Amino acid sequence: MQLTSSFSSSQHAETMLESADDKTVWVAGGSFLMGSDQAYPEESPTHRVMVDGFWIDKYTVTNEEFSKFIDVTGYVTTAERVPKAEDYPGALPEMLVAASVVFLKPKERVDLRNHFNWWTYVPGADWRHPEGPESSIKDRAQHPVVHISFEDAEAYAKWVGKDLPTEAEWEFAARGGMDGATFAWGEEMTPGGKYMANTWQGEFPWQNLREDGYEGVAPVGQFSPNGYGLYDMIGNVWEWTTDWYTANHPAGKGCCSGSVPKGDRESSYDPAQPAIKIPRKVMKGGSYLCAPNYCRRYRPAARMAQPVDTSTCHLGIRLIRRTSQEQAPVIHSGDEGDK
Repeated sequence: MQLTSSFSSSQHAETMLESADDKTVWVAGGSFLMGSDQAYPEESPTHRVMVDGFWIDKYTVTNEEFSKFIDVTGYVTTAERVPKAEDYPGALPEMLVAASVVFLKPKERVDLRNHFNWWTYVPGADWRHPEGPESSIKDRAQHPVVHISFEDAEAYAKWVGKDLPTEAEWEFAARGGMDGATFAWGEEMTPGGKYMANTWQGEFPWQNLREDGYEGVAPVGQFSPNGYGLYDMIGNVWEWTTDWYTANHPAGKGCCSGSVPKGDRESSYDPAQPAIKIPRKVMKGGSYLCAPNYCRRYRPAARMAQPVDTSTCHLGIRLIRRTSQEQAPVIHSGDEGDK
């Protein structure tokens, strides 16, 4: 597939506009190839999509930022609440505790077909205690906040007056103008031997070589930004989107912004768990746990289903702010000539 930029020089100049607080970037709307026919089945079919312009945060929401929300509102996250038995028919009593999902690295090779070999439901794990009750976020102010459910993400977004992105908006931003590229920075995973994101090197899940400098979650902004000046769109932590998950991209083509076909709540349930009606949203971007031998989802097209009630140690938030065309910034590129 030919790799091209979707934008003229004037559009790129508009895309790179930063906000007054230097924390968000204006991404001009446009057309792009969404999805992939070369990787996992759920990423297909590749289809052209149009999106409107929007402001997007340069970084994922940090512990420091989320702490301010908690201090002001007193909000209690999903992981800090005791689940109700009626919401989880058949659940073991010992599972109905305040808890979250944590990655625990095994000491040796394990069967990759069973994710319970490394994922554990840990009582007392939450955004303040990422690895469990004995851990803390002391000295992690600039780490992405994790153990955030979809409800938590929505509550924070509402408080700051922003929105969670759609899957199309997120992928458009992650590509950074590189239409059709495998990675957010081109076709090579490590161009010139340089690591471009916090992912897993070695044999997942027991051997992490830390060639990118990190064993687990890294502080935000430690790797080079993409073409739009956005950091950590790939790797470090997955990010919530507002789209209901479907096994493939919904059929049909969006001819204009707002008409992109989407899934719905009813189709987002997991057929393998018919007794548990927990709908799932799309999460994007991959995380520090994505490895060449397992979950090669460190790509803009990659997508996974995440139950809306479930928080984990590798899933966080990045927010956008939509604006009308009248409110969008006007940028003159300088290549239009004097008028």
